[in-house]
Amino acid sequence: MAYTGRVTSAESLGRILQQARLLNGLSQRELARRLGTSQRYIWELEAGKPSILMDRLFAMMRQTGVSLTATIGEDDHG
Repeated sequence: MAYTGRVTSAESLGRILQQARLLNGLSQRELARRLGTSQRYIWELEAGKPSILMDRLFAMMRQTGVSLTATIGEDDHG
């Protein structure tokens, strides 16, 4: 069963990423290990911590009418 959600901010992206991680049975620490990054970085992404890049990205999307949708549950990550 797939879940689809609109990504409109760093916070909404973080919630979707967290849900996907949990559905895959991964802890933040394990996901960080697999990605070669820190657990804190995963936490910051999931918490929707502001960054200049993310702020600019979502501002540009709003100004240009771009929408982004994320789908969890379809096995296309091979």
